[in-house]
Amino acid sequence: MEFARGTIKELTLYSNALDEEMQILVYVPANFSPLYKYSLVIAQDGRDYFQLGRIGRVADELLSERQIENIIIAGIPYKNVEDRRKKYHPDGAQQQNYIRFLAHELVPFLDKEYPTYHMGSTRALIGDSLAATVSLMTALQYPHTFGKVLLQSPYVDDTVLEAVKAFSQHQLLDIYHVIGTQEIAVKTTDGKTSNFLQPNRELSQLLSERNKTYFYDEFEGDHTWTYWQPDLKRAIKKMFG
Repeated sequence: MEFARGTIKELTLYSNALDEEMQILVYVPANFSPLYKYSLVIAQDGRDYFQLGRIGRVADELLSERQIENIIIAGIPYKNVEDRRKKYHPDGAQQQNYIRFLAHELVPFLDKEYPTYHMGSTRALIGDSLAATVSLMTALQYPHTFGKVLLQSPYVDDTVLEAVKAFSQHQLLDIYHVIGTQEIAVKTTDGKTSNFLQPNRELSQLLSERNKTYFYDEFEGDHTWTYWQPDLKRAIKKMFG
């Protein structure tokens, strides 16, 4: 079945926090009108979410069937594996700067360009693997700016678990979290293999004790888009249905 297609355009924004030009892919729905207000989804691994996740098509379908509220999706691509690690990893040299970029530069820019609601509860961060990690860490630092987080197989280490334990405003966050039961020997970008399932279960334990609005599921599968892509429809529906 064919759905009315939204459009995706490329914008650039100079980031002072990162001292570089950032590319942003922005999806606006087919029926876009400046007279409506829109919720905002910000995807780390932005190009992957549009190409491998086909997140624009997922939104087209859900919007045309009126299963979700109006959304605009902004994807931030990474330049290469090193760039991604520097910005997304808890120990990454630029992680704090990237988080600042999201909260202090990207959000005001998108709020100015598009008719968005200016509330944390209408803004979501989404990511897979390390992109999920930085999404969670950002929401923990700026819960009033980002009230929704969608985590697909996040990389979880002690830094992440400690941040969740130290966080005291869980009532502000609505979290969606999935991990695959076969994610027990994931090849990471530093050439090592690591068990993602166990620390994700620990994270889930912490979040379910603290968050009233928390959804957790384990899918039968591994650490790939083969499983994240079909999960997107449920994720977006849960957050914006």
